[in-house]
Amino acid sequence: MKILNWFFVAIGVAGLISVRMFEDKMFYDPFLNYFHEADKSISFPVFEWGKLIASHLFRFVLNLFFSCVIIHFLFKNKEWTIQGAILITIVFGITFPIYLYCISDRFEIGYLFSFYVRRFVIQPLIILLIVPMFYYRKQITQKS
Repeated sequence: MKILNWFFVAIGVAGLISVRMFEDKMFYDPFLNYFHEADKSISFPVFEWGKLIASHLFRFVLNLFFSCVIIHFLFKNKEWTIQGAILITIVFGITFPIYLYCISDRFEIGYLFSFYVRRFVIQPLIILLIVPMFYYRKQITQKS
């Protein structure tokens, strides 16, 4: 049974990697090249708000699903999986409106600030904090 758990963790990691690898084909994001070039003199991209928001929400759902698969099969605790999903959703709920404001402000608030807020919106960075936190929690509960 342990091998099956690691198989699903690997599927979750592969899912997150595939979301990142195929981002230019799967999602509408005119800011990919804008931030990839890292040149402030590039003109601000033309975009459609509705398609951009829908694409980011779809990407979030995919990242959330694969992150929850990882959490669930690492710890085999449904409650922790739900807590992880809530934490990831809270971070997205905070950063996404900030990122949308940065876009509406044409990144005048700061290019690097906008770049890093965007990272929290499109990448599942919070899982890098959740997994060690739950691992520590597991170690503490096993000692008790």
